[in-house]
Amino acid sequence: MVVIGIFNADASVLGELRYTLSKLTGQGSCALCDITNGWNPFGKKSWKEACAESELQIDLIHRNEATLDQLRVAEPLPAFITEKNNEWKALMHGQEMPAFQNNPSALLAELIKRY
Repeated sequence: MVVIGIFNADASVLGELRYTLSKLTGQGSCALCDITNGWNPFGKKSWKEACAESELQIDLIHRNEATLDQLRVAEPLPAFITEKNNEWKALMHGQEMPAFQNNPSALLAELIKRY
């Protein structure tokens, strides 16, 4: 079971700087970033452990790495999506993610239910 998480940030040095500045000034955020990385560029240990124990394969990409079809179904970002029957399907959007901030295992369990 493959699930793609799409960050509400761009993959580039400039994109990371823009995201960091917007987060520091309170003008932007990404719940998926908070769950998977926080301020650690190598990723949170709790996220990595939860993924290692899950039956899901989670692929994380930035919004500028997603296709237009992926972005259409993922809006509003961030989001978790999957492909079924050659169509993209949203599993969870950003407004639901903060509830799982400190419990990535519960987040992955919820994604499995919705898969």
